[in-house]
Amino acid sequence: MNFDIGYMFSLIPEIMEYIPITLLMAVLAMVLAVVIGLVLTAMRNSRLKVLNYLAAVYISFFRAIPMLVQLFLIYYGLPQLFPVFTKMDAITAAVIGFGFKQAAFAAEIFRAAFVSVDKGQMEACLAGGMTKIQAYRRVIIPQAFRNALPATGNIFITLIKETSLAFTLGVVELFAEAKMQAFNTLRFFEAYLAVALVYWALVIIYSFIQSKLEKLLDKPYRT
Repeated sequence: MNFDIGYMFSLIPEIMEYIPITLLMAVLAMVLAVVIGLVLTAMRNSRLKVLNYLAAVYISFFRAIPMLVQLFLIYYGLPQLFPVFTKMDAITAAVIGFGFKQAAFAAEIFRAAFVSVDKGQMEACLAGGMTKIQAYRRVIIPQAFRNALPATGNIFITLIKETSLAFTLGVVELFAEAKMQAFNTLRFFEAYLAVALVYWALVIIYSFIQSKLEKLLDKPYRT
């Protein structure tokens, strides 16, 4: 068996140098996904049918199109239609692509989270003298956030992994570095296993942080 475990572990520090760019893309895309997801949720809950329909079309489209196709459409396609996008760099295109796609999933998560909050709580808030804005800010949104956190966390984990597709646009991140190391040495298994371990470590660390946050949010509900 021609497997060099020492070489594999020697690659990990070199690959880890690209963790910042991977996390930067994932965090920025997550922020974009949350913002757009909340807007889509509001549109889906709107009494205006046209807004509801537009949100449904957005969600259907971005959930159906493969991530790689979306990245190519944004980075290579948009400049053909709108010349202003010719100045867009690969990282920006990747963040937009990741964020727009995951916003479609986030919207459904947020909508389900708001539905999971008992309607009677809003009625109780209004009966207690609160305005709707106060009720949402003090009662509804905190509970919806707690309910949405596990699934939203899964979106962030997906984003960490999906950043590996940014190499197709020329972005040098974790997977791109591993790929270059593999071609330089022809040690493909060692290089790809090394980057797999790095991704695994990132997911483990984030999952630990999320579990601590979930326990913190659960404290007021414990008896």
